[in-house]
Amino acid sequence: MAGSLLGQDSGSTAAVTVIKRALELESESRYPQALVCYQEGIDLLLQVLKGTKDVTKKSNLRKRISDYMDRAENIKKYLDQEKEAGKYHKQIKIEENATGFSYESLFQEYLNETVTEVWIEDPYIRHTHQLYNFLRFCEMLVKGQCKIKTIHLLTSLDEGSGKEQQSSGLEEIRESLRNHGVQLELEYSSLIHDREIRFNNGWMIKIGRGLDYFKKPQSRFSLGYCDFDLRPCHETTVDIFHNKHTKKI
Repeated sequence: MAGSLLGQDSGSTAAVTVIKRALELESESRYPQALVCYQEGIDLLLQVLKGTKDVTKKSNLRKRISDYMDRAENIKKYLDQEKEAGKYHKQIKIEENATGFSYESLFQEYLNETVTEVWIEDPYIRHTHQLYNFLRFCEMLVKGQCKIKTIHLLTSLDEGSGKEQQSSGLEEIRESLRNHGVQLELEYSSLIHDREIRFNNGWMIKIGRGLDYFKKPQSRFSLGYCDFDLRPCHETTVDIFHNKHTKKI
């Protein structure tokens, strides 16, 4: 058992809880989540090890940590193989009114320094709040650790009264990006329905509602108006895939 060699202090209790969760997730084949829990649990166990004086307990704890490290390494190798084979799939379900799902929270894990190009397919970058969503997404790319050079946007053209607003808004965003050394390539299609985002490091994210999954704030001065980690969300599903041969939209 995960807790058989540990005491009852808060650090030990936390380590046992996280390791037990890692074992459960592994048994359910939820490997990405299991890997995160193993890593957190191992860090907690190493802290417990530092505070352990008994030689026998220390030796047994080292062995237990080594076993968990082996399990974590095996999971990591498996996930790497899945990514190479284009079979990696992780799903995140955002519940109605859930918070903590800003673009930074959702995408940063997949935006490393190798990302220089992004393809976005979203038919609804039309209305004011949707244009602001796209702008926030661009801001995240520009200020992140990735070295973004080109953003490709494929969206549908507003044929109604909002056509001029859509056109002028996207042109303003394009000009602003240009000032930061980033090129925005715009393309319109009346046939698109899917919503997906691709990075040139192989990651692809499909969001059921596209970038427009945030609810309207209660007022201009309510929490979540500026910080989107505090903004309630509409219910949607996020599917994350990896393919080393990322096709262009």
